[in-house]
Amino acid sequence: MIHYQPMRMADVGRAPIDCQGTEDEVRARIADLGASAILAFDGKQHVGQLQFRRYDPALRSPAGIMDPLYWGDFGQANAPSLPPGTLNLFCYHVGQLEAGDARDSRYHGRGIGVALLEAFVNWADATGVEATVAKAVPPFRPLGVFMGGHPASIYEDSGFETVARWCDHDLRDRLPNVLAGEHGDGVAAALRNLCDQGFTLDELAEVAMVVRRRQ
Repeated sequence: MIHYQPMRMADVGRAPIDCQGTEDEVRARIADLGASAILAFDGKQHVGQLQFRRYDPALRSPAGIMDPLYWGDFGQANAPSLPPGTLNLFCYHVGQLEAGDARDSRYHGRGIGVALLEAFVNWADATGVEATVAKAVPPFRPLGVFMGGHPASIYEDSGFETVARWCDHDLRDRLPNVLAGEHGDGVAAALRNLCDQGFTLDELAEVAMVVRRRQ
């Protein structure tokens, strides 16, 4: 039975913090926000997390999609004005048992990513978060697997509104490498199939900014 909980101070040191920053940064974020992520546990085993931070409209990723700050970089979007207390969803790590990039596929396809989002929404409502913003991935499963996120439709089911869409230049520039197999033959084959169906690389690289305001 998978259970979900906010990441508190006591979880620093027992839950992975890849992409969250240093332990000091994570502790500071928890002190500021009350939590830094929603964690998923299978018994006592960490199996996933959804990270979040304060929204900073000036944030830019130094390495595009290959840096965790990508999820907070809305520089290409016509972003609306949001309240000062807005939070920004960052990385989903489904199937992560320990620090590092390895993922246990036994935890994929079980709705853990959606459940992490639902748990975040419940926590945010309970703690009075004014608004939440997230970057939605293109609505094609191969890209969702490659990038590690949700399409806009999943966010909309949880009360988010799509406020902007754009062709992500960095993602668009990386798709030829994905097609060449740089991120695995399975993803490459699935992406080639989409191209064979007539989708252009610009269409495949369309991401969205989604916002949920306090209910």
